Amino acid sequence: MLELKNVTISLKKDGRNIAEEFNFTLKNNEKAVLIGEEGNGKSTLLKYIYQKDLVEGYCACSGEVIVKGKPAYLPQMMDEGHQALSLAEYFADSEYYLHMEILAMLGLSAEFLFSDRKLSTLSGGERVKVQIAHMLMEEPDLLLLDEPTNDLDIATLEWLETFITKSKVPVLYISHDETLIENTANVIVHMEQIIRKTKCRITVSRCPYREYLARRRSNFTHQKQMAQKQRDDYNKQMEKWRQIYNRVDHEQEVITRQDPGGARLLKKKMHSVISMGKRFEREKENFLDFPQEEEAILAKFDETIRLPSGKTVLDFACDRLCVGERVLSRDIKLFVSGGEHIGIIGRNGIGKSTLLSLLWKELEFRQDIVPAYMPQNYARALDYHKTPVQYLADNYTKEEVTRARTYMGGMKFTHEEMNGPIGNLSGGQQAKILFLDMVLRGANVLLLDEPTRNFSPLSCPVVRSALDHFGGTIISVSHDRKYLEEVCGKVYELRENGLFAVNQEK
Repeated sequence: MLELKNVTISLKKDGRNIAEEFNFTLKNNEKAVLIGEEGNGKSTLLKYIYQKDLVEGYCACSGEVIVKGKPAYLPQMMDEGHQALSLAEYFADSEYYLHMEILAMLGLSAEFLFSDRKLSTLSGGERVKVQIAHMLMEEPDLLLLDEPTNDLDIATLEWLETFITKSKVPVLYISHDETLIENTANVIVHMEQIIRKTKCRITVSRCPYREYLARRRSNFTHQKQMAQKQRDDYNKQMEKWRQIYNRVDHEQEVITRQDPGGARLLKKKMHSVISMGKRFEREKENFLDFPQEEEAILAKFDETIRLPSGKTVLDFACDRLCVGERVLSRDIKLFVSGGEHIGIIGRNGIGKSTLLSLLWKELEFRQDIVPAYMPQNYARALDYHKTPVQYLADNYTKEEVTRARTYMGGMKFTHEEMNGPIGNLSGGQQAKILFLDMVLRGANVLLLDEPTRNFSPLSCPVVRSALDHFGGTIISVSHDRKYLEEVCGKVYELRENGLFAVNQEK
């Protein structure tokens, strides 16, 4: 069991609270998901629960965390020290032979676990699988998972859904995979930064995700209607009051000295009218506030971007797809026309990101298109030492940078975030900068490696909609099942012997 008592966490750099006097209990068989927009502190809260000193360098914390039993924590990024180890070194202290069912569930073999292969050479999905296996071998009493779905192939995602659903120990996790959240979570913990990120709010609902969203929308609509009705009624009252006040005021001005009794009555009446106005003003102070909602906004691509369907964007062939001396796949062929939205799937380690980087080399310097690339590792595209404004200013005019500032404001970037190092931003905020770069560039061919992986489940529908309506060509690698369904007209699976179509066009 997990219990939080009066937990307050504030960021030292700006004093902003991400949790304030937060109380929460998680019991056995409960599966709670932490949701919220990028940069709202979800990973920080998870780290604080697991080990307070993980956040003390950049946060001021108070409150109490009670964990009954042994917690296990899956970080969003594997520690660099671990990545330097071989698989055999990483699992040296693990009694793997007692947990063969775990390896079987993850599709891992004992031979693989005790090979000399460095963890740094594994694909992102393979690293996640290895960490999950290592964590489960410890037989924990509480699971804290930060983005366990990142880079997992679809088969492993489905396994993870089943595992979380059947887990007897409580699970608190962060995920951007809406399908997994819909299929597993029975507690929703929603972290928000409202009023231009000056106030934090955490809402806990013990219900499935879709039900939470429906309740939230219904409650917001009802509160908005009630708040508006109070103001409409007030305006009507004040209009009547002003008419009465003006009439009495006029009567006072025209009354003659011959009627001092009438003047006294009017003065008394005016006092009553003024008291009535003050009462209305006091009632106004108790009006319901209009609901504050943190909306996920992404800049839309220019609607004029179009590529004719008869245009050949890519005609690619590759005899062997390799990483070093290792052959991942053979006989790959891919033909892409203008306006097509392509999705590429495949098991972890098959070489999807490697293939996409080869496609980028084919398209990067083409003069008849405007290509843009969003790699899985954002550091390949972004200079983490620059600010978002500096990064965009290097590529665009003053007017375009002003436009970029406007877009970033719409994306909920604060002034400090726009002018601080990109490396300090969350993965979702960095992804928004890459998307904004594509928008400003007027790109008409997008190569996207896991485009939704760092967006919150509240942002993902906005991202999917923007890409679905994009008039250019998209070639993407993704394991996001909603993305594949809603955005991709064609989906190919990368196997050892090439690319194979797995669905019909939308």
